[in-house]
Amino acid sequence: MPMISHAPDTGVWLLSTPRTSYALRIDETGAPCHLAWGPRLSPAAADELVAPPAVAASSFEGRPTVGEEYPVDGGPRYGPPSLQVRYEDGSRAFEWQPSGHRVLEPAPGAAELVLEFRDRLYPLHVALHYTVREDTDVIERRTVLRNAGTGHLSLPRTDSAAWSLPPLPGYRVSHVTGQWSAESQLHREPLPRGETVLTSRRGITSHHAGPWLMLDSGEAGEDHGRVWSAALAWSGSWRITVQRTPDGRAGFTGGVGHEGTCVPLAPGEEFTTPVFAGLCTDGGFGAASRAWHAYTRAHVLPYADETAPVLYNSWEATGFDVDEAGQKALAERAAALGVELYVVDDGWFGGRRDDHAGLGDWTPSDRFPDGLGPLVAAVHGLGMRFGLWVEPEMVNPDSDLYRAHPDWVLHLPGRPRGELRNQLVLNFARDDVADWAYDWLTRLVADHGIDFLKWDMNRAFSEAGWPGRPDGHDRLWTGYVANLYRVLDRLRADHPGLRLEACGGGGGRVDLGVLRRTDQAWVSDNTDAVDRLVIQHGFGQIHPARAMSAWVTDVPNQLTARTVPLRFRFHVAMAGLLGIGGDLTRWSEEELETGAKLVAEYKRVRHLVQHGALHRLSGPHGEQPTVVQYAAEDGSEVLVLAWRRGPRHGVAQPPVRLRGLTPGARYRDVRTGDVHHATVLAEYGFGPELTPGDWASTAVHLVRVAKGEEQVPTAVH
Repeated sequence: MPMISHAPDTGVWLLSTPRTSYALRIDETGAPCHLAWGPRLSPAAADELVAPPAVAASSFEGRPTVGEEYPVDGGPRYGPPSLQVRYEDGSRAFEWQPSGHRVLEPAPGAAELVLEFRDRLYPLHVALHYTVREDTDVIERRTVLRNAGTGHLSLPRTDSAAWSLPPLPGYRVSHVTGQWSAESQLHREPLPRGETVLTSRRGITSHHAGPWLMLDSGEAGEDHGRVWSAALAWSGSWRITVQRTPDGRAGFTGGVGHEGTCVPLAPGEEFTTPVFAGLCTDGGFGAASRAWHAYTRAHVLPYADETAPVLYNSWEATGFDVDEAGQKALAERAAALGVELYVVDDGWFGGRRDDHAGLGDWTPSDRFPDGLGPLVAAVHGLGMRFGLWVEPEMVNPDSDLYRAHPDWVLHLPGRPRGELRNQLVLNFARDDVADWAYDWLTRLVADHGIDFLKWDMNRAFSEAGWPGRPDGHDRLWTGYVANLYRVLDRLRADHPGLRLEACGGGGGRVDLGVLRRTDQAWVSDNTDAVDRLVIQHGFGQIHPARAMSAWVTDVPNQLTARTVPLRFRFHVAMAGLLGIGGDLTRWSEEELETGAKLVAEYKRVRHLVQHGALHRLSGPHGEQPTVVQYAAEDGSEVLVLAWRRGPRHGVAQPPVRLRGLTPGARYRDVRTGDVHHATVLAEYGFGPELTPGDWASTAVHLVRVAKGEEQVPTAVH
């Protein structure tokens, strides 16, 4: 079956992925309408879904508010629109007039349908893009809008796509909320009737919500049930509106911006929305997550096939007290642990002695009398790569840059320039600001042999104005992100060996848009191992472990004052990209020895963490141990990571049953040498011995045994 087919008699377009189908058609009014999104259909079966126009439930109803491919503001439509238009003469609305279609091959193994329309009265052109691939059930959607006239217009709402669900007896929505140092808190709750809005009005993805959601009937579990999900690839303000209608339907629309902003379109100008990708899966939330992870590794992350190095970051060891001698001493200890990438955090530049000054002055401070060269050479000489923390989008008022260019920040004429964290936001929508950032970044990387940048962004927008630029106050919201992406893309093109980490004061900028241009994300400034289990649980619903930076830091934890064993902290961080952020000069010889052994252990299994399939065997809430499993695609290896704060007497301890094993095979525990039947591991599982005692944690590495090498299996309780 071709990935895209068309039935001229019925007008049905059928998009096929390996396991699902998506069907739509243009109705008698010219509007694109949804038909199906679910299990695979043949073209003949899809044709049967075409029904006569729905009769309004009453004279008070217009068109159904769920069921259009891209609901517009215009005519008898009363649901949340994907598109709102305001023309130069003050008129509004959009009326569909089909103008053609194209089927493209944007890449090998991919097909793209483009449905083209224009307004019947005004010269606004709209093209709906759908991309399907032969190796994923994810469908990428975006919309391109072009002002083909001579007058200006604006788009108060210009979403990427709308998604419609089939009628179900009930609906449940899964999403994340949070705040700084408590990001990615997963919620699964019944979808209210009416409209529910998930959004960020902060100019960044935000700590407070993630631009994705999952919907199910309320009956799905980790390993069973059909789940519909979608994720927006955008790193600025965003909005997703979900609705549950009185007639038992549900759908959602999402894209850039928030209420009160718009996208201006000058004559001849075009705006391409970010991708809003959708996925329908059977097999529960676990299957949905694994499908998103595989898609992200294959089609989002630039170098997902690489093995990410073990990282050390100096921040918690030094704070702003950064100098050459201290960093060299830390680097020697990090190298002895087995670290492969050494990162100097904030405090290396300009007059930076605290967070009150220096942002914007990106030259090495006087505490590096010969510049960064000697430190970089020392780190490279120890066999490690070298990285730096940067925050290119920010400036302190107490800086040479701000004194030279006070007009470069977001501000409103006559209004105070409100500071957060003693800093202001540079207006990256300005080409001169973006070019300035690229110029010093590319020189920094080239002149010093920088291998890695931790790109931070530590505050949200405020006073979001662009004086002196017509429509600048509206244009900056999307222009800022477009120029951010442009700088990142130029850096990567000019420095192919450079690797980047996305950071937004912790998890304030994590989305598929920034991950397309970086290699990993800093998930949260909260490094407390217990809190991290919850944060990483929410992060992993959509994003893969290959993108999840996780550090081992000192205790008592700086944020929570909690003390947990070093092994527990290591095992939590080993569930992602292992990093170390403690003050190694204060670690005991025993801690250094244990740390080196655990780093070596991680290196033996990180191919499973970074490239394997995640199975959540037991969640981080409640009294049971938290257990995750990573399995090789061919079932040849499995890693089980388990953590338990402390058992309570009398509480049932159900077994932990493994997933992704080869039926009938046997697996050897690499640490103990014991051999187990796959059937026993999958059907009977591990018992309480997996995590005995308080603050217990373990990493169990199982390798499939070749025939003829089996030993007598060891009982699993």
